[in-house]
Amino acid sequence: MNARSETIDAEPTTEVDSNLAAVTEVEAGIRDFVRNDIAYLRRAPVTSPETAPLEPNTDATVNNVNSLIQRVAGTSLAEIEKLISELESLRDLLHAEGQRVQREISGYAQLSQAAMKSTRMIADNVSQWKRAADGLRNS
Repeated sequence: MNARSETIDAEPTTEVDSNLAAVTEVEAGIRDFVRNDIAYLRRAPVTSPETAPLEPNTDATVNNVNSLIQRVAGTSLAEIEKLISELESLRDLLHAEGQRVQREISGYAQLSQAAMKSTRMIADNVSQWKRAADGLRNS
């Protein structure tokens, strides 16, 4: 039992570490993008051919940030879809259990009604026998 609880405890830590690493990676990519973007804005406009290499670098940074965000978002979306499917299966299970409980309650209600009818019938027969016995004693 302890080995199982240790495994369960270890799994969320690993998942948290991987999520933290992904967030750190996204933040680093955004920082690089912002640095390149700000550096581009701070530089004095130069009309020389040297400005051309800056655009591919910026495009590469944007592509890196986009791919990084897509990887992180893809992981998050996969986790959300997994949770949705688990919740749907739990909903189906609860629905089936609710129907089963309703059937059980219905069965118990019918059984209770039958018991009440039998009890009334027995009580009526006993009272008739008592009247008949009292009538025989008085006669």
